[in-house]
Amino acid sequence: MARSSSMSSATERKGRAFRELHAGDAFVMPNPWDAGSARVLEALGFKALATTSSGFAFTLGRVDGSVSLDEMVDHAAALDRATDLPISVDLENGYGPEPETAALAITRAAHAGAVGGSIEDYDPAGHLYAIELAAERIAAAAEAARRVSFPFTLTARAENHIRGRPELDDTIARLKAYQLAGADVLYAPGIRGREIEAVCEAVSKPVNVLALPGMPLAEIVEAGARRISVGGGFTWVALKAMVQAATAVQNEGDFSSLGVDLPLERWLGGSEPLG
Repeated sequence: MARSSSMSSATERKGRAFRELHAGDAFVMPNPWDAGSARVLEALGFKALATTSSGFAFTLGRVDGSVSLDEMVDHAAALDRATDLPISVDLENGYGPEPETAALAITRAAHAGAVGGSIEDYDPAGHLYAIELAAERIAAAAEAARRVSFPFTLTARAENHIRGRPELDDTIARLKAYQLAGADVLYAPGIRGREIEAVCEAVSKPVNVLALPGMPLAEIVEAGARRISVGGGFTWVALKAMVQAATAVQNEGDFSSLGVDLPLERWLGGSEPLG
């Protein structure tokens, strides 16, 4: 019972801290792909973390969209154990089209120690949900989040900009519907520039923006975003560095790229932020 009480207290603290971040200045919430990268990002001074479905799938040797709810829940629990930071989970479409599946995904993530989670409106079968069904799914997820015993921050995602339908009016209509359905944060990956400003002006909830190359942080914040994430970006940066090093070894017999010196004990030992 003492262990359960301790975990509950820690999760309550993380949940409140995550809510408070959204009420303050804009912040970057990076996306680790495993426990080690989560520890490094914590040591670098970030205040919250989010999983990346594509990055985590890669650690299993798979492509995005091929991870099960059980696997994602285990992953979320591992990140929660690894750090003292709030964790928000990329729950894709909730692992099923029905509102009940979206609600279950939120409940399972919360039981794993996550204090936030996102539900998107794209079905892996290859289509966007009709806005009415999509809003019902968010309403069910929001109800599940409210039943959690600690503050749980629900993010609703409008996927049309990265799914072949980059129509700003549709994006805004979807996000407004999700706001009314009970979402705490709104997210439309793929929007840029004036699109960010238009979305932020159209809704009253905090907006998360996916950072992409050519999008300076200052401009994203000036456009009104409250939260900025990187998706699988850091995973692919790390993979690119490995491929470049491996290619040099394979083609040229050059091992010079292996001459790295990293403060792993400081990063992984729970040290103070590096500033």
